[in-house]
Amino acid sequence: MTDAKPLLHLVFGGEVRDPGGVDFVDPAALHIVGIYPNHKTALDAWRGASQARVDEAHVKYVIVHLHRLLDPEQEGEAPA
Repeated sequence: MTDAKPLLHLVFGGEVRDPGGVDFVDPAALHIVGIYPNHKTALDAWRGASQARVDEAHVKYVIVHLHRLLDPEQEGEAPA
């Protein structure tokens, strides 16, 4: 068992105005996939959600490193 704190990650997505950006068309309609305790499980969830909507070019899913927002000085895993 480890005493390491979970490094929380949020996965969500929705329709974006430009597939190259993150300007979501309707923030009220965002699909919240979930909050995950580490980057690996968040990445798995992101891949699943993204693959489910792969034919919709203007739908984008992202991973937000909540642990960095909650504690900006905390050391943690680097993004993949």
